[in-house]
Amino acid sequence: MKLFTSESVTEGHPDKLCDQVSDAVLDAILEQDPEAHVACETTATTGVIHVMGEISTSCYVDIPAVVREVVREIGYDDPKCGFDCNTCGVLTSIDTQSPDIALGVNQSLEAKNGEADENSLIGAGDQGMMFGYACDETPEYMPLAISLSHKLAKQLAAVRKDGTLKYLRPDGKTQVTVEYDGDEVKRVDAIVISTQHDEEVKMDKLKKDMVKYVIKPVVPSELVDQNTRIYINPTGRFVVGGPVGDSGLTGRKIIVDTYGGYGRHGGGAFSGKDPTKVDRSAAYAARWVAKNIVAAGLAKKCEVELAYAIGVARPVSVMVDTFGTGKVCDEKLAQAVNMVFDLRPTAIIKSLDLRRPIYRKLAAYGHMGREDLNVPWECVNRTEALLDAVK
Repeated sequence: MKLFTSESVTEGHPDKLCDQVSDAVLDAILEQDPEAHVACETTATTGVIHVMGEISTSCYVDIPAVVREVVREIGYDDPKCGFDCNTCGVLTSIDTQSPDIALGVNQSLEAKNGEADENSLIGAGDQGMMFGYACDETPEYMPLAISLSHKLAKQLAAVRKDGTLKYLRPDGKTQVTVEYDGDEVKRVDAIVISTQHDEEVKMDKLKKDMVKYVIKPVVPSELVDQNTRIYINPTGRFVVGGPVGDSGLTGRKIIVDTYGGYGRHGGGAFSGKDPTKVDRSAAYAARWVAKNIVAAGLAKKCEVELAYAIGVARPVSVMVDTFGTGKVCDEKLAQAVNMVFDLRPTAIIKSLDLRRPIYRKLAAYGHMGREDLNVPWECVNRTEALLDAVK
C-alpha cells in the first residue's frame, strides 16, 4: 500500500491569476501577430498588478485593458473581495527580446550551416529538459490525484459563478490523496478543500455545502469509504485571499500545471511564453508522445524526456521510461518515437498548431489532460504509427 498526493488551485489563486494574465496578453498578441516572440510575466499584490517581460511584435495590445478583463472574469470585481478589477493599479515594463537570443531562435544552427529543411529553420528558444507523462489511471491518461484535484477546483469555481454558493470568493486550493496497491488505484484516502468565503458564512454550512456541491459531484463514490478523511478549511476561516492574502507570480505553480508531482519536471514554466520557447512547446510535445505510447497499449505508464540546446533545432536527447510496464524495451520505444515524431520546434509548432490564441484557457486547471479544450497534444493520433515502428 502506498499513498500519493497532488494539489490544484482555483483560477482566483494569486499565482494562477498571474498565469492567466500572462497568457491573456500572449493570446491578444498572437491573435494579431502569430509570429510574435513573447516572454511575459506578471506579479500581483494588494491593489497592484505588474506585467513585465520581453515582447517583439508588429502589433499593439492594450495590456491594462487585457489585465482588467481577466481579473473581472475571474471574479475580483468587488472591493469586498479585497481586490477590484476597476480600481487596481496596472503597471507595465516591456522590452524587446534580446538580440542575442533572437540570433538562435530566428535561424537555427542547422540553417546557418546550410543543413536545414523547412522544419529546422528556427532553433530552440532556450536550453533545458522537458518531461511528458501519461498513465492508464483515468480516461484522459492522467494520474488520478491531479485529475481529481483539478476537477474539484473547477467545481469550486463553477458553483461560485453559477450562484449555487454565492458566499464563495475566487481564491481556493484543493488536494487529493490516492491509495495504491502496487500500481492499482484502490481508494481516495484524503480530500482537502480550502476556499475563500464571505465573512458571514458559518463553518458548519460551508463544510456541508462543500461535500454536497463540490466533492460528491466530482469524486466517484466507489473510491470513497468511511475511512476517507475530508478536511474543509482546516484553519477554520479563509476570508482574506487572492492578491491581498498572498502575492502572486507567473510560473509558480508548475507542478499544478503538469502532473501533480507524479512525473518529473524540467523546471520551466509555461504561461506567457510563445511556442518558440521549448519550455512550453516541447513539454506539450512530450505529453503528446507519452500519451500515444500508453494509448497504443505499449505501456501502462510512460515518461518522456526531451532536451534541447539553445539555437539548435534537433533535440540533443530523447528518453523514454515506462517504469517496467513497457511491452517492448524503453530503448526501442525511444527509437520508435524518433521515427514517428518530429520534435524540432518548427515541426512541433506546426503539428500542434501552437501559433493560435489558445493559452488563456489552459492557464488554470492544468495544461495536460485537457480533453475538454480539444488541444492537439491530447490527441492519440500516432498510436498505429508507433505500433508499426516497434515491429
